Amino acid sequence: MLAHAFFTELREKHDVDDAVFIVDGATPLKDACTRHGLDFRYEKHGNRNSVERVFREVKRRTTAFSNYFSYAKAEAADEWLQSYIFTWNQLI
Repeated sequence: MLAHAFFTELREKHDVDDAVFIVDGATPLKDACTRHGLDFRYEKHGNRNSVERVFREVKRRTTAFSNYFSYAKAEAADEWLQSYIFTWNQLI
């Protein structure tokens, strides 16, 4: 049900009709792609692992940020994020 809800919302917000989704062996993902008429490719290693590494790093950084600012006021965290965004955009 979760995969179905994900693809329903994804299709509402984005044009994914020409996309090819890389999925692992999870049957719900394959079923949801089929149900929504989306192309998918099963891949145990390779590109799927690269994508998972990116998500793992985002999750790690989000957790570290959350732990660092767990006792800070929302305004302090927001100010820090705004400063970080400004600095990051100067590097690009």
